Amino acid sequence: MSRTNLDEIDERILRLVSGNARIPFLEIARECNVSGAAIHQRIQRLINIGVIKGSEFIIDPGKVGYNTCAYMGILLKDARMYREVTEELMKIPEIVECHYTTGRYAMYLKLYAKDNADFLDLIHNKIQMIDGIAGTETLISLGEAFRRHVQV
Repeated sequence: MSRTNLDEIDERILRLVSGNARIPFLEIARECNVSGAAIHQRIQRLINIGVIKGSEFIIDPGKVGYNTCAYMGILLKDARMYREVTEELMKIPEIVECHYTTGRYAMYLKLYAKDNADFLDLIHNKIQMIDGIAGTETLISLGEAFRRHVQV
């Protein structure tokens, strides 16, 4: 995938909105020394070409009762079963990320559970029951050190 050509103003806009998706366009315009209309047009262009994929509110999982965060490596019985396994994993709302990976595991998941008992139930009665999964290995997160967006 090739890098999209972005100028200095585009890059400054991306830094500002990645730090605060709710920043007003007029504040971005002041920071970039251009008009509000120009910012609106540039942001719309960045959305249209796929550089900006949306904005979101981030919910703290612990504040809504999800106290266990884990990462899980998935071994597939056959690599060609990736699509079918992915479709089944998508039905499990506790799984918040799924990546197709190189190395020992064909897939890597990030998931949340209410507690360790709920997590055990999730592993045994939902994930490991999916046809095509040969095995799993789990790492429980003790806490998030930091999270950030890619820098432009």
